[in-house]
Amino acid sequence: MFTGIITDVGTVRSVEQRGDLRLIIGCSYDMDTVDLGASIACSGACLTVVDKGDDWFAVDLSQESASRTAPGLWTKGSRLNLERALRVGDELGGHIVTGHVDAVATVTKVEEVGGSLNVTIEVPRALGSAIAPKGSIALDGVSLTVNQVEDAGDATRFTVNLIPHTANHTTLGDIAVGRKLNFEIDVLARYLQRMAEARG
Repeated sequence: MFTGIITDVGTVRSVEQRGDLRLIIGCSYDMDTVDLGASIACSGACLTVVDKGDDWFAVDLSQESASRTAPGLWTKGSRLNLERALRVGDELGGHIVTGHVDAVATVTKVEEVGGSLNVTIEVPRALGSAIAPKGSIALDGVSLTVNQVEDAGDATRFTVNLIPHTANHTTLGDIAVGRKLNFEIDVLARYLQRMAEARG
């Protein structure tokens, strides 16, 4: 479990095709405090540490994970939002994030409003019932609050604000129209949506 509060921005140093993709990710974490087998959210995808060094860790990315996450993330030089797993007693500053990507979202509009960025995101309509104004979602692992929601045909569009701090301390600072993002609905919304579907 995670909170959606990014604690580092890492860089993919190398990618090796094995049975799965082996990624070496550079970071500023104290790797002495990270155990092999630990979970680290990498731009919203929960991945397992399989090797490590002084300033890097390695993960294996399955074909399933690669196919369900935003294209272009898992290449050499890519920057990734990183968050270590939540520990009992940690401050819960964002919301409960599982690290399971529900869909790949698309940025359709970016506007500067004051010092912030107002960003419009589009996701498949099937997820629309799980998105609510003032509710929480995660984009590339970043916990954000939904402003407005609109269903339109096969898609649902919603807006979020990126304050300067978020833009400067995550990979979302260079967000632009057309960018693909890993999208995760709130875990509570996930269960409520399933309950509603089961009731018919």
